[in-house]
Amino acid sequence: MNQRLGVCIVGSNGAVASTVIAGVALMRRGLSPRNGMVTESELVRGLKLAPLDGLVFGGWDLTRGSAYEAALRHEVVPRHLLDQVKEELEAIHPWPSVHSSRFLTAGVGKHAVTAGSFRKELEVLEGHIAAFKRAQGVERLVLLNLTSTEKFTEIGDVHRSVAAFEAGLDANDARISPAMKFLYLASKLGIPHANFTPSLSKVPALEELAAQRGVPIAGEDGKTGQTMLKTALAPAFAVRQLKVGGWFSMNILGNNDGLVLDDPAANKTKVTSKKKVLDSILGYAVPNHQVHIHYYKPRGDNKEAWDNIDLEGFLGETMQMKINFLCKDSILAAPLAIDIVRLLDCAEANGESGIQRQLSVFFKAPYHTEGETPEHDLFKQYQMLEEWVARTAMKKAQRKATHG
Repeated sequence: MNQRLGVCIVGSNGAVASTVIAGVALMRRGLSPRNGMVTESELVRGLKLAPLDGLVFGGWDLTRGSAYEAALRHEVVPRHLLDQVKEELEAIHPWPSVHSSRFLTAGVGKHAVTAGSFRKELEVLEGHIAAFKRAQGVERLVLLNLTSTEKFTEIGDVHRSVAAFEAGLDANDARISPAMKFLYLASKLGIPHANFTPSLSKVPALEELAAQRGVPIAGEDGKTGQTMLKTALAPAFAVRQLKVGGWFSMNILGNNDGLVLDDPAANKTKVTSKKKVLDSILGYAVPNHQVHIHYYKPRGDNKEAWDNIDLEGFLGETMQMKINFLCKDSILAAPLAIDIVRLLDCAEANGESGIQRQLSVFFKAPYHTEGETPEHDLFKQYQMLEEWVARTAMKKAQRKATHG
């Protein structure tokens, strides 16, 4: 079996993507430790995962330049490490991506597909994938969205059914975003897809299409820092019957993600995603739950997250907890992205399709069907992953016993 797995990244010159690409290059040469990844832990020992050595990267971006130049620009991976894999990174250049000013205005480059219609855009993107497969000799692919957050949008009639969506593509309906086009393309081509951004992509039409085509999908919005802590602490408060009277969260960051989120419409998309997590864990609507995100250029990729939590305990006495998490945005995100790619590929090999709920642990707003309440509790999410790993490993053992 060909062990090579092609990873097609939307936003391949971004901070997270360039960290992923550089990190894998460094790890497979033994130049960096394999930290932070579930797929490098004992949990998955019974699974047949694509090896890190077999991951091959390509992708789309609205800016030009090699993966090496992108990584230097973002200043996440130290230069002395980048220079040890410079030749490999310099060989990776992005394909032009699709763009809509309705959904993204800040931090946008000009390396865009110029086609006369949505259908022609999709033909160009499909051509990129076909050429990548030929050039790299890969048979299996995963499509991973790591690009900038799009402006907030609501689900409309064009998003409700596959037929309506297809008609919308024919009519160049402006309500169809770039993120949706990539999920549509992945579903049509039978490629597993993950949306690591908070941008709306899994509309009912595309959820239906992915299920029809037997494509596993996962999303949305990677759960990396502040929200990861929030979904770990909230279960503890619930266990101890400490009532949360308010939770004030603030983030400052100075990377391109922060610049994009300086746009109020994009900021709303992100804040909406981050605010969903508490109520279902605690079992009540938390009053005074506020989330604020601010662009502060000097901080770069070194995000700072502040939380003030107001609690009410025994005898109605009030207490406070304050957290100041000084973290590195892309360093937290990159290993999750690698895990998602390898586990999605495993899910496809196992014949699974549609929403992959076992991957909820990686996301702030896990994919779910309309009317379903997604699981946000970090520990219950991890249990979902553990149970899926055990079932998958058992199926593998049974197949091996049956076929020798």
